[in-house]
Amino acid sequence: MTRLDIHLDKRDRQVDLASTLAERVRQGEVRAVARLITSLERREQEGRDTLRLLQGQGESSRAAIIGVTGYPGAGKSTIIDQLVTAYRRLGHRVGVLAVDMTSPFTGGALLGDRIRMQQHALDAGVFIRSLATRGHHGGLASVTGEAVSVLEAAGYDVILVETVGVGQGELEIATVAPTVVAVVAPGLGDEVQAMKAGLLEVAQIIVVNRGDHPEADRTLRELREWYRTVLKITATTGQGIPELIAAIAEQQRLRDLEAAPTRAAP
Repeated sequence: MTRLDIHLDKRDRQVDLASTLAERVRQGEVRAVARLITSLERREQEGRDTLRLLQGQGESSRAAIIGVTGYPGAGKSTIIDQLVTAYRRLGHRVGVLAVDMTSPFTGGALLGDRIRMQQHALDAGVFIRSLATRGHHGGLASVTGEAVSVLEAAGYDVILVETVGVGQGELEIATVAPTVVAVVAPGLGDEVQAMKAGLLEVAQIIVVNRGDHPEADRTLRELREWYRTVLKITATTGQGIPELIAAIAEQQRLRDLEAAPTRAAP
């Protein structure tokens, strides 16, 4: 057997493995989804081959892809936790991609904020995965878009992407999620003014979290002078989450209308 024959034989085996993995992902097998995302993070050939097969299906996804962004400490993880609970009550399968900062010393992701979402760990209808930035500048991991494609192929109805919360680098969330929710903590003052020129510009929905804070109403009024959809919620209690779900659904409806082919006039 020549070197070329050996190479071709190896390549055939790789393609077969990718085809098998792609089929398992299409069936919604959680282990296959996790394995593929790991392979993509490691930049392995199997991951690239499998993703290529999945993206070549020619089927359009109906998943609602929602980016949740905002400065650290605004309450993004708590809001996502409440959204997962609400969407599950509606019968939707939910995927969560939580992007974490990478430790400059170990290269590992700092995953502490994910602990509060562990109540969903035993729910077969919820997939939660942390993605490390690993030196990628901005609020997303370099593999985020690919991971979203994997969850779409696996048939998840709702995909929530939580960004790191690093300021201007958050703008790239708009390239991944058609609907972006920006979370603001009340009483930020000058920070809210600065956000108007950047982070908030990519968001369709602005959320003022901690609605029971003394400064919440003032922050709400200030933002409503600039933006159409601004909501006040208290994520720790779930107050305002139904309104947020409705606002997200409205954004999805508007996008569907824009994407629908225009009927020619008679």
